[in-house]
Amino acid sequence: MTDKIRFSLFLLLLFMIGIIGYWIFRIMNNAVPYVDQWTREPVEQLANTGMYSIFRWITELGSSTFTIPLVIIMGMILWRMYQNWLPALVFSGGTLATHYLNVAIKHLVNRERPSILAAANAEGHSFPSGHAMISMVCYGLLAYFFSKKVKSSKKKLFIECFFALLILLIGVSRYIINVHYLTDVLAGFFIGFLCLIACIYLFQFLMRKQRSV
Repeated sequence: MTDKIRFSLFLLLLFMIGIIGYWIFRIMNNAVPYVDQWTREPVEQLANTGMYSIFRWITELGSSTFTIPLVIIMGMILWRMYQNWLPALVFSGGTLATHYLNVAIKHLVNRERPSILAAANAEGHSFPSGHAMISMVCYGLLAYFFSKKVKSSKKKLFIECFFALLILLIGVSRYIINVHYLTDVLAGFFIGFLCLIACIYLFQFLMRKQRSV
């Protein structure tokens, strides 16, 4: 990676931190971010439509009732696949840590949801979206660990695109079924992505330490 690309990514990171910081500032001062003002009407018109029903099903792929068994099963699969406990630990620990970080931020920002839907794990605070944030880490790590075991570049691309699409759909589903504002979802994606990168760097660091022992 060239210095120009690194600098551009750094500027993009600062820009996104600034945007999300501004959203948090407005929310904590009881003001609705402009993005949410502009995007409320379309989603309210989707209630009781076919699209709503589809995304109501998709959102379950990011719910705790689905992800908890998934993390346990995939943790065991990763352990067996790598013949090493480290991928399983980083995967399960990273997903769990992201959950607790999400809860902490939600309590700090203390934003009410646009609507409550207990059946879709949509209770409590709203910002940032836990589905978007946790799915980014959970499914992002699965994409990372599975693609590392595949030699074909086409298969790697398929795995990465499949999980990227899944993450996108799960996050967007929270907006479509009207249990999160759009800024909740976008912030969840961004913070989740930072957590994902941190987990990958931690895994690579621990692997180097493990090999040097």
